[in-house]
Amino acid sequence: MTSTYEAGMEQNLAEHVLTLSLQDFRGQKKLGDKALKQLPEEGYYYVPEPESNSIAIIVNHLYGNMLSRWTDFLTSDGEKPTRNRDGEFSHDNATSKELLRRWEEGWGALFTALEGLTPVDLLRTVSIRGEAHTVIQAIHRQISHYGYHVGQLVYVAKAFRSAEWQTLSIPKGGSASFNNKMLDKHEPNQ
Repeated sequence: MTSTYEAGMEQNLAEHVLTLSLQDFRGQKKLGDKALKQLPEEGYYYVPEPESNSIAIIVNHLYGNMLSRWTDFLTSDGEKPTRNRDGEFSHDNATSKELLRRWEEGWGALFTALEGLTPVDLLRTVSIRGEAHTVIQAIHRQISHYGYHVGQLVYVAKAFRSAEWQTLSIPKGGSASFNNKMLDKHEPNQ
């Protein structure tokens, strides 16, 4: 039998998982947003080598995946029959404005679904391509997947911008300074 204390701890843990998941996704989106802001129109279609995906393709793939996975998240398979995954990897000559609209719509679907979850939902079962996942497994799967593709997006944007790239993290040679600022910020007052 679960004690009131244990039930409260489980509730707190589940709430923490949902909060951290939202933070992780928001962090990934923010990183992608900062990279996309540095691109002119032609940067969306740049490929560093023939087998690489352009940012347009990465955005289209994320958009298709997000709409498929997060629409009716708890009630239908995460691989919707209307999704054209192979088509996501073909250029459709969308403008940067349209690609940014898709980017926002995909993330909007994700945040709407995730913000609607309660701690009790984390152990519910959802399916992706017929395979059963707990909600927490499905969330983790997408955190990993989107992190992979946002990393690709940042890499391609950085390769395109080259010397004009504005770093999104600690600049080269700036680790010691950054670490000192963080230590000062988090050091208890003495």
